[in-house]
Amino acid sequence: MTTSPLANLAATRDLLDEFGLATKHRLGQNFLIDNHVIERIMALAELTGVERVLEVGPGIGTLTLALTQDAGRVVSIEMDRELEPVLAAHEADYENFRYIMGDALKVPVEQIEVAAEGEPTVFVANLPYNVAATIILDFFERMPALERAVVMVQKEVADRIAAAPGSKVYGAYTVKLALHAQVTGRFEVPPRCFMPAPHVDSAVVRLDRRAPTLPAGLSISDVCRVADAAFAQRRKTIRNSMSASGFDKAALDIAFAQCDIAPTARAETLAPQDFVRLAAALSEQGSGEVRDGN
Repeated sequence: MTTSPLANLAATRDLLDEFGLATKHRLGQNFLIDNHVIERIMALAELTGVERVLEVGPGIGTLTLALTQDAGRVVSIEMDRELEPVLAAHEADYENFRYIMGDALKVPVEQIEVAAEGEPTVFVANLPYNVAATIILDFFERMPALERAVVMVQKEVADRIAAAPGSKVYGAYTVKLALHAQVTGRFEVPPRCFMPAPHVDSAVVRLDRRAPTLPAGLSISDVCRVADAAFAQRRKTIRNSMSASGFDKAALDIAFAQCDIAPTARAETLAPQDFVRLAAALSEQGSGEVRDGN
């Protein structure tokens, strides 16, 4: 099993002391100190030695050093400038590792591709919890060669990612992510596996890309607009929520009838494919775009 030389308390403390670093709660830094978790992440990632792996939030490189053993190339994006000396030392030691300093949501894909010597094919990361959900969806949208992701997130985010229709945490985000990928694995990570121990539970989720089944002429952005409007006021019926977001009520009624969706239904009862059908029906009427509700 692939492990990391930094995935223990003593090694983590020694490295932090060596570089004069301290944990930064403002950046959500909690360093992984459990090699068993690293082993399970690597098992889920199923790297074969040829993948171009993208990582976000490497910290001191605990997961990074495991990834370099099994991947063809590893590129990590880190926001904290004080960690650059650590990452520079890793880059000097590992021929297949490169790092980029910056905001993962703002770094151009072209810059990542240069560092990775091609398009990233796998995303593996212990993500900063405050932006984890946004990063996952953004990367699947912007990086078409990304085949799968294995990401550690806050348990509540993992619940949203894997939520089924009808559950309280199922929402527009779940629908939009489901257009790109499906959950194929998950395990929980307790606070004791980190230093310092966070006040939240964590989970690792694997997502495999799937090609969305869309009718001709319909884009993913069309479906996303419909999902956002449907969940905009989730306590309201889907008809009222969407009309309040600017969709024409008459067009909605025709589309609901075509799709056999009750206008009195709540958005959380619809499966992702229902939103695809609804977006297609609205598009056929020329109502795929949000209209002025006045």
